Amino acid sequence: MAARVLVIGNGGREHTLAWKLAQSTHVKEVLVAPGNAGTACSKKISNADISISDHSALAKFCKDEDIEFVVVGPEAPLAAGIVGNLTSSGLRCFGPTAEAALLESSKRFAKEFMDRHKIPTARWGAFTKPELACDFIRSADFPALVVKASGLAAGKGVTVASSREEACSAVRQIMQDKTFGAAGETVIIEELLEGEEVSCLCFTDGLSVAAMPPAQDHKRLLEGDRGPNMGGMGAYCPVPQVSKDLLLKIKNSILQRTVDGMRQESVPYTGVLYAGIMLTKDGPKVLEFNCRFGDPECQVILPLLKSDLYEVIQSALDGLLCQSPPVWLENRAALTVVMASQGYPGDYTKGVEITGFAEAHNLGLEVFHAGTALKDRKVVTNGGRVLAVTAIRENLVLALEEARKGLAAIKFEGAVYRKDIGHRAIAFLQQQPRGLTYKDSGVDIEAGNMLVKKIKPLAKATSRPGCDVDLGGFAGLCDLKAARFRDPLLACGTDGVGTKLKIAQQCNKHDTVGQDLVAMCVNDILAQGAEPLFFLDYFSCGRLDLGTAEAVVAGIAKACVQAGCALLGGETAEMPDMYPPGEYDLAGFAVGAMERDQQLPRLESIEEGDVVIGVASSGLHSNGFSLVRKVVAKSSLQYSSPAPDGCGSQTLGDLLLTPTRIYSRSLLPILRSGHVKALAHITGGGLLENIPRVLPQGLGVDLDARSWRIPAVFSWLQQQGHLSEEEMARTFNCGVGVALVVSAHQVGLVLSDVRLRQEEAWVIGTVVACPEGCPRVRIRHLMDAIRADRAALKNGLADSPSSVRPKQARVAVLISGTGSNLQALIHGTREPGSAARVVVVVSNRAAVAGLDRAERAGIPTRVIDHKLYKSRVEFDTAVDQVLEEFSTDLVCLAGFMRILSGPFVRKWNGKMLNIHPSLLPSFRGSNAHEQALAAGVTVTGCTVHFVAEEVDAGQIVLQEAVPVERGDTVATLSERVKLAEHRIFPAALQLVASGTVRLGEDGKLCYAQQE
Repeated sequence: MAARVLVIGNGGREHTLAWKLAQSTHVKEVLVAPGNAGTACSKKISNADISISDHSALAKFCKDEDIEFVVVGPEAPLAAGIVGNLTSSGLRCFGPTAEAALLESSKRFAKEFMDRHKIPTARWGAFTKPELACDFIRSADFPALVVKASGLAAGKGVTVASSREEACSAVRQIMQDKTFGAAGETVIIEELLEGEEVSCLCFTDGLSVAAMPPAQDHKRLLEGDRGPNMGGMGAYCPVPQVSKDLLLKIKNSILQRTVDGMRQESVPYTGVLYAGIMLTKDGPKVLEFNCRFGDPECQVILPLLKSDLYEVIQSALDGLLCQSPPVWLENRAALTVVMASQGYPGDYTKGVEITGFAEAHNLGLEVFHAGTALKDRKVVTNGGRVLAVTAIRENLVLALEEARKGLAAIKFEGAVYRKDIGHRAIAFLQQQPRGLTYKDSGVDIEAGNMLVKKIKPLAKATSRPGCDVDLGGFAGLCDLKAARFRDPLLACGTDGVGTKLKIAQQCNKHDTVGQDLVAMCVNDILAQGAEPLFFLDYFSCGRLDLGTAEAVVAGIAKACVQAGCALLGGETAEMPDMYPPGEYDLAGFAVGAMERDQQLPRLESIEEGDVVIGVASSGLHSNGFSLVRKVVAKSSLQYSSPAPDGCGSQTLGDLLLTPTRIYSRSLLPILRSGHVKALAHITGGGLLENIPRVLPQGLGVDLDARSWRIPAVFSWLQQQGHLSEEEMARTFNCGVGVALVVSAHQVGLVLSDVRLRQEEAWVIGTVVACPEGCPRVRIRHLMDAIRADRAALKNGLADSPSSVRPKQARVAVLISGTGSNLQALIHGTREPGSAARVVVVVSNRAAVAGLDRAERAGIPTRVIDHKLYKSRVEFDTAVDQVLEEFSTDLVCLAGFMRILSGPFVRKWNGKMLNIHPSLLPSFRGSNAHEQALAAGVTVTGCTVHFVAEEVDAGQIVLQEAVPVERGDTVATLSERVKLAEHRIFPAALQLVASGTVRLGEDGKLCYAQQE
């Protein structure tokens, strides 16, 4: 069934969005509010006469007109909270919430956010007084010449000064002359970065990002990049100066990290994220964020989108972007030139007739309207930037030529435009040919030398007796005599990390796989009884990324110290065309030694009745990841999703990347005691294939899976993949990293010794006779143990083998809309040590964002439509039945827009919490922010309180103050109070769930210490 969609805005960007959406076979009609002349009468596209500032009226309009989803173009409606308000009305809306849009609406917030999440950006300072800003400009030890209004200034609030005096003058214009009004009450002073500026955008569903081809806009009014900064006088896409490798780096280190950071701060970001990037000699750095398509970047990016934009947006709204990423046209370039009114950016005339649209169309050009209107059936100018003439051709040179033809065809009096759009890229492409170098072929010797320089001190720190590390020679030396061996045997092992690397590369997390590499090799030679002496690594890639390689080798060096061996040398192989951008492979080689009489396994001494001790693994280690990745692909989770229940508060990716445990330091002294007959490293082949490798013929082992702890990740994998018992035992270690074979009379001594060395260990089985043809490893109750682990997680039991987690309070959350506080409660209850967990989310409205949040977190949901009940009591009774169904202990109201009946409140007295956006008892009821602003208070805040029959009158559990800033609106104040709400609601729930705070029989608060 064909859909109707609504685009918010009236510029060239919105015309482009409507144009692209109208190409979809899924779309019957695109409405644009308020729109312009270009969207007024096109096929499938028309304007809607509805206010975009009255969100209630807009929501009603969307429901009456059966709108499938809303796409918000400009920044101002996003900052005003249009997405949250429409979503809470049950509408699907593509764009970030006002809280997430602070990345654009508050440059101070954005800079602080980038600092928190280590996103590269210019050095900076924020100031609310002009004299302090000027002092900073004069005293900074870097060129502090970029002056920005912190708030929204329609893309014009930036001054790039050529001197300190000019920068101070810009500060005074913004802060004293109020050039940008309230947007300039705070100014940001930034370091002037040098390099090429590009626009890197992505679609995001709040979890993953899908990068768009990079674009470059031309902000200056006049050719040669002269004149004042504008909203943009033209753009082109893609940018040849940005290689595929560089774009991948920007995606991982900036775009994905930003989306991950917002989610970690309980403000998930959905929509389009735009990073203005400066390509400096130190790498890409963020100049600013925008929370929507750029204008005019949109006019050159969307024409290159091969995928259906409707389908892309639906995937993003459904959280499924990674399953169907957008596809882009290859070997095509788009270039757009903006035609502006004479006098822009100052005063200009409106109502000037525009002609030549048919001629431009006949040339195969797209003309996107911005500042246009219809007057007497004619298209006339109605703004500063009037039109964007766009050409899509095989290359940029041809696109510029065609666009110039369009400029000649379209006419209106006083038209201003540039003829040199794309000049940097064209100059880049037309550089004089020169002799080829090794670097041209893809091998950067200088980068390799720089890597060696960076890792030399890391390797040097791994030196040990017998191995003095000094990278740079042809070979490394090991002196066995200096290592204090008398009659040694050498043991060597080699291994890799396998497709676990794929997950590390997708998660852009490279600091743990080095330990995996070392562990897989040294644990193997430990099975021979050998002490690791030295290690060699092999790192291969298509193109060397210094940051990635350094992180990997640093992890290898750290693991070598942990294992007690020297990182004696290695090989870095840069092989163009062998690996896709961003991918690399690892291999390792370890050499160790043992005295001849300490060699393992001691096959002649192993006999029936010996005992098997299992030493705990840290998780999956580095085996079975091809199967793991298949299971994840078929599940509802992504690597950036929160880990499954019982697996901690990390992401699924972090959980799977938990590094392989290294056992040499802890177990080597026990092996040298002579009490261990054999050690099996449970590596590829799992329990079934590795234990027999250290047993003599005719013997096997009988294991009982109920005797050891199976980490929750194995239970999740088995359930999600429907894996058989044999598949689990043959593929994974199932919680046992190594198995020791010891005599029955020495088991207590060895077990105690292992545990004293901070290893978790258990008696897991015995050595038994095994007739020929019979399985040599029998594991009893494996599936029972895995299922028991899963059941324990469902009942809130701990992962600890020695104790049971205190019973967690079962929490129901009642919502009506977006559920941003719900997200904070979910995150809070998944922290280690939480006394509560959310077991159900109940909404009185269907299809609201809060339900999506719950479902993504794996929490059951129920919708109880209040309109279907005759009275509040009947509705509350239905809600209460759901609470009883889930054995609820506590109830949290998170934006629940219904007044609860007396019987319901009395039943849940002392067990129900609400959060209110003021410092109660001030400003009770609705419109708390309006009340606070009207009263002229300088401080407001939020309050978590027990629910009482009188509205907002229950006992107060926690409060947090929030200052009211000069120039605050309801929207800006609300966003800051929401951040405080996200902090104190989980904290208050913890206090109540843990019993630290409760409501006494006298209706007053009681604290645990008082009792």
